[in-house]
Amino acid sequence: MVEMVTQEAPPLIRTEEKLKSCIQCGDCSSICPVGYLMDFPPSKIISALRAEIYPRVLSSDSVWFCVACSACTAVCPAQIPVTTGLMTRTKEELLMEGRVPEELKKALESTQRYGNPLGESPRKRTDWMRGMEDRVPLLGNGRSETDILWYVGDYASYHPRVQAATRALAELLHLLGVNFAILGNEEYSDGDSQRLAGEQGLFEMLAEKNGRVLKKYRFNKIITTDPHAYNALKNEYPRLGIVYPVQHYTEFLAERLEALQPLLRKPLGSTITYHDACYLGRVNKIYEAPRALLAAIPEATLVEMPHYGANSLCCGGGGGGMWLDGFHWEKARTRLSEWRIKEASSVGANILAVACPYETPRFEDAVKTTGKAEELTVKDISELLLDAIR
Repeated sequence: MVEMVTQEAPPLIRTEEKLKSCIQCGDCSSICPVGYLMDFPPSKIISALRAEIYPRVLSSDSVWFCVACSACTAVCPAQIPVTTGLMTRTKEELLMEGRVPEELKKALESTQRYGNPLGESPRKRTDWMRGMEDRVPLLGNGRSETDILWYVGDYASYHPRVQAATRALAELLHLLGVNFAILGNEEYSDGDSQRLAGEQGLFEMLAEKNGRVLKKYRFNKIITTDPHAYNALKNEYPRLGIVYPVQHYTEFLAERLEALQPLLRKPLGSTITYHDACYLGRVNKIYEAPRALLAAIPEATLVEMPHYGANSLCCGGGGGGMWLDGFHWEKARTRLSEWRIKEASSVGANILAVACPYETPRFEDAVKTTGKAEELTVKDISELLLDAIR
């Protein structure tokens, strides 16, 4: 069984020093899907820092358009951590000045008070498993060990639409005979999106709370529903000395495809396109596992959108974007989720497959607003796999 190991945090590169290597190529601003809406896109923020006129950047609220998709970081030839070292730092400055859109402020306050951004009671975190109690074991109450610890996450636990995908994954784990358990009401938000929205202090508080809970139990591996939880546990928690083996659920299931495939007997007869979540694909380089699962579904044709893999468009939910829809719509009168739906429709898909709890509700709303409701269905990969079994 794996226990928490203390790992000294690696030295952080001073952002100011790293920015000196910027060659002002402008790639970060040109790749940014919402850069055209910003008064100060990434390259202009760097210019402002160099010219010592950074306060002008803080006079604008347009940095809140940033959805922390990490496209800017991925293309930077100088390997500057633009997303976390520049954009998130700027958001942090605005937070300290109290210049925060109201809907984001509410989500951050709810996280601090309730341990989740939806403002739901921690006691309701396991409501999604009603009727499945015999198939979803809980740690605690005398049980302290399991092989696989499933970190369910906020939206997978609370959001009514996403709960269907959560139940589907629970059913898949049960059918595969996985020895797993969840933390239930002891689980706190992973804090990754709050961190990317500039709330580093809140992130560290949540990580420490989760770390204390994890330390109580013995397990071999964590699996996550949410790419952001995966990113936090894999890349950010170790900086605080919280280190565990972790996989996203698509990786975990893909490794068990030999056992899963004989269960997939129902042909779907669908054309499926897959949306690469930013923090699963571009940030953590997990591209093949989700596609391998979709390719195993009988009579399903997988097609790619123009933007896929490392070049995928963001759903618009990262970096606090889940809690800034009103701000984005008021300022831009458009949403990234709507662009993505139009792309999915353009390749002839009738199913848009996702693997992130943020995406199902975002894309379903966009399907309605773009008038594609009769053409396109949005489903989590876990739901599609269960459809192929049932």
